[in-house]
Amino acid sequence: MGDFSVFHGLGFLILVGVIAGGVLILGLQKPVRIIHTDSGLVKKGFLGFSWTYLVFGWFVPVVRGELGVGVLHFLITVVSLGLSQLVFPFLYNRQFMNRMLTAGWRLDPTDANYEMAKRVLGVRD
Repeated sequence: MGDFSVFHGLGFLILVGVIAGGVLILGLQKPVRIIHTDSGLVKKGFLGFSWTYLVFGWFVPVVRGELGVGVLHFLITVVSLGLSQLVFPFLYNRQFMNRMLTAGWRLDPTDANYEMAKRVLGVRD
Protein backbone atom coordinates (compact mmCIF):
# COMPACT_ATOMS: atom_id res chain seq x y z
CA MET A 1 0.00 0.00 0.00
CA GLY A 2 1.19 3.53 -0.70
CA ASP A 3 3.05 2.47 -3.83
CA PHE A 4 2.48 4.19 -7.14
CA SER A 5 0.94 1.68 -9.54
CA VAL A 6 0.16 1.58 -13.24
CA PHE A 7 -3.47 2.27 -12.38
CA HIS A 8 -2.51 5.47 -10.56
CA GLY A 9 -0.52 6.61 -13.58
CA LEU A 10 -3.34 5.69 -15.96
CA GLY A 11 -5.89 7.55 -13.82
CA PHE A 12 -3.65 10.60 -13.76
CA LEU A 13 -3.19 10.52 -17.53
CA ILE A 14 -6.94 10.21 -18.09
CA LEU A 15 -7.63 13.17 -15.80
CA VAL A 16 -4.95 15.31 -17.47
CA GLY A 17 -6.28 14.25 -20.88
CA VAL A 18 -9.81 15.31 -19.97
CA ILE A 19 -8.63 18.69 -18.72
CA ALA A 20 -6.40 19.29 -21.76
CA GLY A 21 -9.15 18.18 -24.12
CA GLY A 22 -11.68 20.43 -22.41
CA VAL A 23 -9.47 23.46 -22.67
CA LEU A 24 -8.48 22.76 -26.27
CA ILE A 25 -12.00 21.98 -27.49
CA LEU A 26 -14.16 24.37 -25.44
CA GLY A 27 -11.67 26.84 -24.04
CA LEU A 28 -11.45 28.07 -20.49
CA GLN A 29 -14.66 28.59 -18.53
CA LYS A 30 -15.93 32.14 -19.09
CA PRO A 31 -18.60 33.92 -17.04
CA VAL A 32 -21.60 35.46 -18.80
CA ARG A 33 -24.20 37.70 -17.13
CA ILE A 34 -27.81 36.75 -17.69
CA ILE A 35 -30.88 38.79 -16.75
CA HIS A 36 -34.37 37.48 -15.98
CA THR A 37 -36.78 39.05 -18.44
CA ASP A 38 -39.67 39.60 -15.99
CA SER A 39 -37.97 40.34 -12.68
CA GLY A 40 -34.69 41.91 -13.79
CA LEU A 41 -32.67 39.61 -11.52
CA VAL A 42 -29.05 39.22 -12.58
CA LYS A 43 -27.29 35.88 -12.46
CA LYS A 44 -23.97 34.53 -13.67
CA GLY A 45 -23.85 31.74 -16.22
CA PHE A 46 -20.78 30.11 -17.71
CA LEU A 47 -19.54 28.93 -21.09
CA GLY A 48 -16.73 26.55 -21.92
CA PHE A 49 -15.28 23.57 -20.09
CA SER A 50 -16.78 23.30 -16.58
CA TRP A 51 -13.94 23.06 -14.10
CA THR A 52 -16.43 23.16 -11.27
CA TYR A 53 -18.26 20.12 -12.63
CA LEU A 54 -14.99 18.24 -13.08
CA VAL A 55 -14.08 18.86 -9.43
CA PHE A 56 -17.48 18.78 -7.68
CA GLY A 57 -19.58 16.68 -10.07
CA TRP A 58 -23.33 16.50 -9.60
CA PHE A 59 -23.18 18.98 -6.70
CA VAL A 60 -22.83 21.82 -9.24
CA PRO A 61 -26.43 21.63 -10.53
CA VAL A 62 -27.70 21.38 -6.94
CA VAL A 63 -25.77 24.49 -5.89
CA ARG A 64 -26.99 26.36 -8.99
CA GLY A 65 -30.58 25.61 -7.96
CA GLU A 66 -31.28 22.72 -10.31
CA LEU A 67 -32.19 19.99 -7.83
CA GLY A 68 -33.85 17.74 -10.41
CA VAL A 69 -30.88 17.95 -12.76
CA GLY A 70 -28.54 17.26 -9.84
CA VAL A 71 -30.47 14.11 -8.88
CA LEU A 72 -30.47 12.96 -12.51
CA HIS A 73 -26.70 13.55 -12.79
CA PHE A 74 -26.16 11.68 -9.50
CA LEU A 75 -28.09 8.67 -10.84
CA ILE A 76 -26.15 8.76 -14.12
CA THR A 77 -22.89 8.96 -12.13
CA VAL A 78 -23.85 5.89 -10.09
CA VAL A 79 -24.96 3.89 -13.14
CA SER A 80 -21.84 4.82 -15.13
CA LEU A 81 -19.59 4.06 -12.14
CA GLY A 82 -18.32 7.63 -12.22
CA LEU A 83 -17.31 7.74 -15.88
CA SER A 84 -19.94 10.38 -16.60
CA GLN A 85 -17.88 12.72 -14.40
CA LEU A 86 -15.37 12.80 -17.27
CA VAL A 87 -18.04 13.62 -19.90
CA PHE A 88 -20.35 16.12 -18.19
CA PRO A 89 -17.72 18.87 -17.76
CA PHE A 90 -17.81 19.22 -21.56
CA LEU A 91 -21.62 19.50 -21.61
CA TYR A 92 -22.89 21.05 -18.40
CA ASN A 93 -22.28 24.79 -18.89
CA ARG A 94 -23.94 24.82 -22.30
CA GLN A 95 -26.88 22.77 -21.02
CA PHE A 96 -27.28 25.11 -18.05
CA MET A 97 -27.23 28.21 -20.24
CA ASN A 98 -29.75 26.69 -22.67
CA ARG A 99 -32.10 25.87 -19.78
CA MET A 100 -31.79 29.40 -18.42
CA LEU A 101 -32.40 31.04 -21.80
CA THR A 102 -35.52 28.94 -22.39
CA ALA A 103 -36.80 29.72 -18.88
CA GLY A 104 -37.10 33.49 -19.27
CA TRP A 105 -33.47 34.59 -18.88
CA ARG A 106 -31.57 36.53 -21.55
CA LEU A 107 -27.95 37.38 -22.16
CA ASP A 108 -26.83 40.76 -20.83
CA PRO A 109 -25.82 42.84 -23.88
CA THR A 110 -23.42 44.91 -21.74
CA ASP A 111 -21.38 41.82 -20.77
CA ALA A 112 -17.89 41.56 -22.27
CA ASN A 113 -18.59 37.97 -23.40
CA TYR A 114 -22.00 38.78 -24.95
CA GLU A 115 -21.05 38.31 -28.62
CA MET A 116 -19.10 35.14 -27.90
CA ALA A 117 -22.02 33.73 -25.86
CA LYS A 118 -24.49 34.51 -28.67
CA ARG A 119 -22.28 32.71 -31.15
CA VAL A 120 -21.59 29.66 -28.93
CA LEU A 121 -25.22 29.26 -27.85
CA GLY A 122 -26.69 30.04 -31.28
CA VAL A 123 -28.77 32.97 -30.01
CA ARG A 124 -30.27 35.20 -32.69
CA ASP A 125 -31.32 38.84 -32.27
